[in-house]
Amino acid sequence: MTEAGPTEQPGDILPAHLEKGYETFLAGRFRSEQQRFHELAAEGQKPRTMVIGCCDSRVAPEAIFDAGPGELFVIRNVGNLVPPYAPDNQYHGTSAALEYAVMALKVNHLVILGHAQCGGVRAYAESQADPYTRPLSAGDFIGSWIKLLAPAAERAGAIPDPLTPDYVERLAFESIKQGVANLRSFPWIATLEQRHYLSLHGAYFGVMDGRLLALDEATGEFSQVAPQAHAAAFAQPRF
Repeated sequence: MTEAGPTEQPGDILPAHLEKGYETFLAGRFRSEQQRFHELAAEGQKPRTMVIGCCDSRVAPEAIFDAGPGELFVIRNVGNLVPPYAPDNQYHGTSAALEYAVMALKVNHLVILGHAQCGGVRAYAESQADPYTRPLSAGDFIGSWIKLLAPAAERAGAIPDPLTPDYVERLAFESIKQGVANLRSFPWIATLEQRHYLSLHGAYFGVMDGRLLALDEATGEFSQVAPQAHAAAFAQPRF
């Protein structure tokens, strides 16, 4: 559990660092884009793209894609997983967000954004490698959720002993592919894709190196997006 910093007390209404960040936002981005926020409030949001991302604090879709207010409709969950279509009386946060984005906002693109060093993907691999792995709490909400990785794990192959980063990455790639397949299990998503109103995409972000990979479903491979721009970002300064 993270301890409060010297300027933060447990009884504070908001953590001090969030209040400071908000002040910076007001003086910077909000001031420069105030007209945009006014338009969004008056006219509503009309994003063209929904991103299904991971809760991981290192992988913020708005930062990765340099998106402004109102440009992305984002849902984040542990492991950027998409459950299959299951119309029942259970709670379906990700499915509800998909329904709203596609049927109400009429987005044109659905993007599953995975990433390197994903704790959720690794947790699933570890739980399968060691049957004595204990859940984080009695509810084992994460354990139940990441069982969605099972079909991807079947395609990723046998889990090595000891577990390797290469396997975790391979499982993450297979999970993105499975997520795209699960998107198509929603009848209205499948229909809109078939009618060319909606496109489905898979992507993978390297936290350490900043590489962005995109899924080519025709080959099943992930290829680098904007390699020249990525190389330029790491080029040595001329002076």
